[in-house]
Amino acid sequence: MEKTVSEAIAYRRSVRVFDDNQPIDAEKVRSCIENAILAPTSSNLQLWEFYHITDEETLEELTHACLGQNAAKTARQLVVVVARKDLYRKRAKQNIAFLKSVYGDKKEEDYSRREKFALNYYRKLIPTIYTDFLGILGWIKYLVFWFIGLFRPVYRQVRKSDLRIVAHKSAGLAAQNFMISMAAIGYDTCPMEGSDTLRVKRILRLPRGAEINMIIGCGIRAENGIYGPQFRVPFSETYTRI
Repeated sequence: MEKTVSEAIAYRRSVRVFDDNQPIDAEKVRSCIENAILAPTSSNLQLWEFYHITDEETLEELTHACLGQNAAKTARQLVVVVARKDLYRKRAKQNIAFLKSVYGDKKEEDYSRREKFALNYYRKLIPTIYTDFLGILGWIKYLVFWFIGLFRPVYRQVRKSDLRIVAHKSAGLAAQNFMISMAAIGYDTCPMEGSDTLRVKRILRLPRGAEINMIIGCGIRAENGIYGPQFRVPFSETYTRI
């Protein structure tokens, strides 16, 4: 029986050592990745990709790229979460095609005001925000939006660095969906940031615009797989009700 959401969240720990004697079902891991893509994502652009590694040779290469840490070395499978800010044009077009399919077979002049707004969001606003050249356009947009912001609330995350953060936030939300889904079926994970991301990209033959968000070790926890009790700072230090 699958765990409840609260049970899965409580069960999930960053497992550093996986049990060599307990394999995991690749199809079940794939199903958990399908849950990952249901995560919320900025502008529904879904600027992410997931690489599910089961091949022994590739696992060995990625373990080396992950600096040989146990969470990679003992993992039965790996999932590499990749942020793809560079795919914004393709994803915007996919959203436009989806919206048109929802709106039905009619001429664009017959669309409602709300429907036209949604289409123009992906046709005009997304390209305006994401288009950049050597970071220069981003700073120009930042200054323009800053000036507008003197008079009214305005979106300000328009620089190249801002949009990278936006893409990585969405990828991180998807990764958490994946790890909670794994915990729900009794599988364990360990999200790793310690890796040579350039080597990882070469191993996976990723394009220049792709960025490694995290690498997640997957398996069943060994008896010594969790290094100690879970520590969290007091809730009162992190929670403010206004």
